[in-house]
Amino acid sequence: MSVSPAVATSAAPAAVDSDPACAAPGGADAASIAPLQVLGRDVLVPLVTGGEVTYAALDYAASAPALQRVWDDVAAYAPYYGSVHRGAGYLSQLSTDLFENSRADVADFLGCRADDQVVFTRSTTDSLNLLAAALPANTRVFVFETEHHASLLPWEQRADTEVSYLNGPRTPQQAVDTLERALAEREPYGPALVCVTGASNVTGELWPVRELAAAAHAHGARIVLDAAQLAPHHPVDIKELDVDWVAFSGHKLYAPFGSGVLAGRADWLQAAEPYLAGGGASRKVARRADGGVEVEWHTTAARHEAGSPNVIGVYSIAAACKALSEAGFDSLVEREQQLVQRVLGGLAEVPEVKVLSLFGDDAPRVGVISFVVQGWNSSHFAAALSAEYGIGVRDGLFCAHPLVRTLLGGEDDEPGECGAPDSAPGERSLNAIRVSFGAGTPDEHIERFAGAVQELVRGGARWTYRTEDGRCVPDRNSISV
Repeated sequence: MSVSPAVATSAAPAAVDSDPACAAPGGADAASIAPLQVLGRDVLVPLVTGGEVTYAALDYAASAPALQRVWDDVAAYAPYYGSVHRGAGYLSQLSTDLFENSRADVADFLGCRADDQVVFTRSTTDSLNLLAAALPANTRVFVFETEHHASLLPWEQRADTEVSYLNGPRTPQQAVDTLERALAEREPYGPALVCVTGASNVTGELWPVRELAAAAHAHGARIVLDAAQLAPHHPVDIKELDVDWVAFSGHKLYAPFGSGVLAGRADWLQAAEPYLAGGGASRKVARRADGGVEVEWHTTAARHEAGSPNVIGVYSIAAACKALSEAGFDSLVEREQQLVQRVLGGLAEVPEVKVLSLFGDDAPRVGVISFVVQGWNSSHFAAALSAEYGIGVRDGLFCAHPLVRTLLGGEDDEPGECGAPDSAPGERSLNAIRVSFGAGTPDEHIERFAGAVQELVRGGARWTYRTEDGRCVPDRNSISV
């Protein structure tokens, strides 16, 4: 696909899906909105029972498929790829413009304040580790134990940082109250940071971000929002939520090209040592009389972007941000909520299924739902969905071990062998199954999933399975039941 340099740096190619309902915010009711076009929508996968079926990708919470619009934009730019910053060549200058324009597009998508910085990283995990490295000395961090490991673990990497792990709340108001008490009791009164998710990667439940931000600021603390699961499903506005930083990943935002974002207050980032030392982060390097080197570091976002940046990844994030905004995010949210209700309704028809929730069955959530099936090993159930129905979900603890263990009511026990149930009637399961979806999910995938759950629970698997390298897989020496 050829493209002029002007197109590559300013106006991205039009979205593949030209349905007016997808193009105009609020232009049609959610029932008439088609899913956004994504790569892989026509991929056929084999079934162990014979034949092939179109793959139903229902693991968006791990990595969402690339939007066709993102792929087209990246393909259009690819022939013009060049190294960014300082290059005299035309392609280098063009790529630099595209890189910095992408920064501006992401800032617009997030509703950044005028003096905020947008720093490009590798992922949400990388973004939060960068912020952890940039904390002022003796910062106290407050984080709920129910967080994803990306936002739970980075804070203890520095010896001068004290971390308070807060008990998982069972209501949104309890989350606010718990944080209020913890902040009020902190001593000595120094710099403090609160880290909270916007939407759980396990239950999909929305957290009271605006209220938590108000509580943090009332006690002189700052707050960083882990928006990895929120940004792909719901508009995120830094000013409206009144958070200090937002972190998210491209691979969950329909841009799986290995890039992430940390956006927000510039002062702590400017005062910190560069996250990585090297070219790009340094503004000036000179020899000292004693034989060492003296470095003047950038104070812009470049301070924490040493090395050759992932231009393709950065541009893909910007393209995804534009695509979601131009499609009408409010309408996409409404359609997704209809899919959520259809999944929950289908699961409710199977008494053996228990949906996991912190805040209760009626809590608002994005398209991320975890559940257990009485009498089934979760790995076995997920393997059967894949092998017999062509449905991709996830099973396990979802890099949120404390949260899933809390929801399952148990300790760190190992699941049993494939085919053996995790639990007897009345006992707890040892891990869970997660189904997740979004703007690119067709209705048929949701219908197939609901039907497959009912068939598996009522009729059992049609194939035998075994454990291989810790995973449940079809036994190729078996025959169909």
